Amino acid sequence: MGAIATVAIIVLGISFMTFVAFFGRLPALRRTPIAWLHRLIWVHIPNSVLALDDRLTAGKVTSSCSRFGNYIMHDKHPTVLIFFLLLLSVGEFLYLPTAWPQLSRYQQFIGFIAMVLPYLFLYLSAFSDPGTITARNHGAEMARYPYDFTLFHPGASCSTCRLLKPARSKHCSICKRCVARSDHHCIFINNCVGAGNTHWFVLLLLSTAFLTLYGGILGLQLITAKMRARYPFWAVIPSRAHDGAGMDFADWLIVWSYGLQAQGGVSMGAVTLLALLTSPLVWGLLGYHLYLIYCGTTTNESMKWSDWQAEMSDGFAFRRALVPPRPAVRAKDLSIEPLWTRWPAEAEQILVRTENGLPPVQSTSLPGVGEWEHVWRLKDIENLYDLGFWDNLVDVFVPYHMFRDPPVGRWGSGHTEEKQESSDDMS
Repeated sequence: MGAIATVAIIVLGISFMTFVAFFGRLPALRRTPIAWLHRLIWVHIPNSVLALDDRLTAGKVTSSCSRFGNYIMHDKHPTVLIFFLLLLSVGEFLYLPTAWPQLSRYQQFIGFIAMVLPYLFLYLSAFSDPGTITARNHGAEMARYPYDFTLFHPGASCSTCRLLKPARSKHCSICKRCVARSDHHCIFINNCVGAGNTHWFVLLLLSTAFLTLYGGILGLQLITAKMRARYPFWAVIPSRAHDGAGMDFADWLIVWSYGLQAQGGVSMGAVTLLALLTSPLVWGLLGYHLYLIYCGTTTNESMKWSDWQAEMSDGFAFRRALVPPRPAVRAKDLSIEPLWTRWPAEAEQILVRTENGLPPVQSTSLPGVGEWEHVWRLKDIENLYDLGFWDNLVDVFVPYHMFRDPPVGRWGSGHTEEKQESSDDMS
């Protein structure tokens, strides 16, 4: 009983702390115990340790730990990727010898597919190019998405790569490169998640979620059969377990302990428990990324949108129309903004923040026409990159599939700037 309880507590603790680490900063949880615990772990406790070490060792211990922590958290290394692989392979090694002979042919076939796919998608996610922006493909990436004049504005340059930043791109300080449609850097795959591998990453989450759920359910069925063979009135739900006089919660746990150990020893029971307790976390991550696709945004952009919501709540956000009425067309500075993009929509508004809560002074330095108006809610702002769930899904899984061929023109055809200039000279 003690070993089973220890395993359950450890698995639950790891799952809960992982949830806090991933979701503690979400705006929806800002005033919840999850956000408070996130601040306690990542802000208050580290600050207290720093203050104590400063008094005892003049900061020598924390300085050494900081260098090690910076390497672990802010450098590219496969430590967590190896841990993830070991978690998959060792769990299957402990689980399969007992469970596999008891499964039907159909269950074995589904189980084999469920075990193979996470390794395949992990490989594709980890070793695919996430969408690295280089001088060679810079023109094509500039034409991938238009600037929305809200989250992304033309003219911004990457100080490291020395290139204009295409819309929706971000420089990863860990990978040391700019990534197209950057979502986040994932330590589990030791790679960025971007335009080139988001689809593989989503499939990795889906296959891992299915594997943990399927393995957990099969293991639970085998363990339940073993327990009911000896205790016919036992049930998975305690309130339904009885033997005429009733089965209290302590007896229900004792039967659980017997079943977990009787079905192939503690190893298979522990893996079953691990699968059942971690499955909701993996399904939650999958659901979160599907929700981002539904909204036409990324993890990086969702953080930017939460910052805008804070500005709106404080009354510092203003917008006005960007595109004049047809047939007039907004003039573009072709040295910093592409004439044409593959995206079927163009920005129709500009969103700015001010320091004093007053509208920006009318100036030619800011594009747009008309009067500035306050914006108080995110739902009043159009997300340029949201075309609807199915088109968003196509953009993630079949890049460029729904877009027409680019016309000849600056940035449009994906040629380098030098080739465009030479063709202009010839004409």
